[in-house]
This record gives sequence, C-alpha cells and structure tokens, in this order.
Amino acid sequence: MSRPGINQQITFLYTRDLARTAQFYEELLELPLTLDQGGCRIYRINGDAYLGFCERETAPEKPQGVLFTLVTQEVDAWYAYLHTRGVPFDKPPAINETYGIYHCFARDPNGYVIEIQRFLDDAWNSG
Repeated sequence: MSRPGINQQITFLYTRDLARTAQFYEELLELPLTLDQGGCRIYRINGDAYLGFCERETAPEKPQGVLFTLVTQEVDAWYAYLHTRGVPFDKPPAINETYGIYHCFARDPNGYVIEIQRFLDDAWNSG
C-alpha cells in the first residue's frame, strides 16, 4: 500500500483574544486571511502552509513549548520591518552555530514565540 497524499498543512494555536491576535497577524505580519470561521481564523503563510487561531477561554495565558518558525532569506529585513512596527523581540538576529542558522525571536500578543530564520546549510534548499 502506498502512502496517502497530503494536500495542505495547518497549525492551530489557541488564543484568549482573537481580535488582538487578528490585528497582529493581519496588520503587522500582513498574512492573508484565508478563512474566518467566527471563533477561528486561518492565515496563509506560504503556498499550502497555514496558521490558525481559535479563541478559547482555556488558552494558555503564557504559552510554553511552542516555537512557530518562519523560514526566509530576509531575516534582517523582517527584523527591521517588525521592529519599526513595535513588535517585541526576545533576541535580535544572530548566527546559531549549533544548528547552522541565522535567526531572531519575536513574540505575538499571546506570548507565542515566533522565530524568523535562514538556514546556512545549502542542503536545506537543495531539495
């Protein structure tokens, strides 16, 4: 039996404040809203990768253990772009020798960590 196909990927995270989360992802990150389900909003990241937020009273107040990574060759440009828009950063762009990446860390209004990174290893882009 062959492996069934996968058409798309969505990561869902919980929020206590969907309106504030929507403002961040729609206005600051400028991600296109793909689907508004009322209590959940799904954003297109790139191609067939999506990020969804669902409003829940039980959402963690200080999320831990979630690292949402955006991969781009333009780490410095994203840092400058978001920094001028007041997005808080935990760490400015720097090389991480251990993993062979160049990255920085920001936080969304929910406290989720957003890593913006570039792979320094050519094997990542060689397909």
